[in-house]
Amino acid sequence: MIHKHSISWFEIPAQDLDRAQQFYQTIFDIEMIDMEFPGFKMRIFPTEDPMNSVNGALVSTSPGFYNPSDTHGTLIYLNANPDVQLILDRIEAAGGTILVPKTQISEDNGYMGIIKDTEGNRIGLHSNPLT
Repeated sequence: MIHKHSISWFEIPAQDLDRAQQFYQTIFDIEMIDMEFPGFKMRIFPTEDPMNSVNGALVSTSPGFYNPSDTHGTLIYLNANPDVQLILDRIEAAGGTILVPKTQISEDNGYMGIIKDTEGNRIGLHSNPLT
């Protein structure tokens, strides 16, 4: 069986959920969806079609379950279409750091950049080739 998407869900650790929410809402110009469950809180990224798209959330849990990291572990890439530079231009003013500036992957695969968010997570950004 071939899956439509390689990723079905992602979670970005946050020590200060309100600060992390403000950061991502600012750089992507979005409103995140608040959800709370016993033992953890989430701020979900909005999506047009939640049943047929990849999605994820900022997550805050009891200490030790998730630890933000800028050097270890999995690196996820968030959609920065139509141009990764538009998102990178908002990073520092929102409290983040640009680790890798806009870089062309190839003519066919578009552009990427890597940031460190307000929680200390290393996050990739990707945009399709410019047309």
